[in-house]
Amino acid sequence: MSWTAGFRAHQFVRQSLWVVPLIGGVIGAVLADVDLWLEGRIALPPGWSYSEDTANAVLSAAAAAMVGLIGFVVTIGVLVVQMATGTLSPRFMRLWYRDRLQKLVLAAFTATFTFAFALLRHVESDSVPDLGITLVGLAVAADLILLLLYFDRFVHALRPVAVAAAMAQAGLAVEAGEDRLTTAAGSGDQGVGRGAPDERVMAPRSGAIQAIDIAGLVRFAAARGQVCVVPHTIGDFVTVGSVLMEVHGAASETDLRRLGGMISLGRERTIDQDPAFALRILVDIAIRALSPAVNDPTTATQVINHIDALLLGIGSSDRAFRGTALDADGRVRLVVRTRGWAEYLDIGVTEIRQYGATSPQICRRLRAMLEDLRAGVLPARRAAVQFQLDALDRATDAAFADPFERALARMSDRQGLGTTRPGETSDASR
Repeated sequence: MSWTAGFRAHQFVRQSLWVVPLIGGVIGAVLADVDLWLEGRIALPPGWSYSEDTANAVLSAAAAAMVGLIGFVVTIGVLVVQMATGTLSPRFMRLWYRDRLQKLVLAAFTATFTFAFALLRHVESDSVPDLGITLVGLAVAADLILLLLYFDRFVHALRPVAVAAAMAQAGLAVEAGEDRLTTAAGSGDQGVGRGAPDERVMAPRSGAIQAIDIAGLVRFAAARGQVCVVPHTIGDFVTVGSVLMEVHGAASETDLRRLGGMISLGRERTIDQDPAFALRILVDIAIRALSPAVNDPTTATQVINHIDALLLGIGSSDRAFRGTALDADGRVRLVVRTRGWAEYLDIGVTEIRQYGATSPQICRRLRAMLEDLRAGVLPARRAAVQFQLDALDRATDAAFADPFERALARMSDRQGLGTTRPGETSDASR
């Protein structure tokens, strides 16, 4: 199986809502057989023995309750889809499907159902699985606790600010883990011939580049003396038949097929190697809050808080901009096109500035964010931040004709409105 097939299978399992519950159902049936083998071999207290009628009632009620609870969780899932579509970003759903607690709850309910149903077949007048019935009662109690935890997660984790915090954390985790590309993007031409590539790997189908097997590509290219160049950024959409990879060095048809199998194409982007996708989701939530139909600049301001944290994490290091990978001898074997700092800033700032230009709260919070970035990013990247500050000045001046309102909107405020008084002087309002 190629790396791409393995990656896609892993993604399918992580995002599927039925694979883990199905495994839970199988485990429940297996545990029922184990319980039947243990019956009579383990001495139980006298109070833990049950009549045939009691056993049938308990097991039937437990099985029916689990079916009802599974339906309840599915209903919550439908509500999540509606909420995400209406108030968050549809792209967030891809990450919500990965929620481990949700899968654990469904698996526990399914396991309890199959366990109880399997034991129900073995209840007879002269043979009652006392240990199994006791375990079913304990499992139902544990399932109720899991249900409460899941409901608590549903209530609290789907607020826009909670989603924004989760997305910022996920983006920072991806950015921090991107250390397999070991050379700065500016040196991406090292070891690559200036002429045309010797071979090209064509895209077998249309799709977004979800991930690249960086370590595998480096090993493969080093063994054959090749240099592989991916002229696309992770997250780009490529069409069928377009150039997916350029190969400098001799490569057979088999080599080209194996190289193509180390780049995963899918219907949409994933966050696994793409911190800009987390930034994209954050911006989507912010501009949706700024739409005339919603008109909620405070939510957008809260999202900007986490955009600030994510951009500062990206801009204060080189990890997100590394575009080459070296072999053990220090030779460039892989070159991948990466986003520059200005591109990350454009994603995080431009649309919010455009849609929130008439809101003093948004203008002030954006200014505070850009001032944070100007002070915190590497010196070479401060010019791009200043460019965004200048663009914010122009947008503010165009949106506010009244001098007082313009001065108010040009102040820097970490809360949007509330921590800087209109009478105070600031660099922006001079």
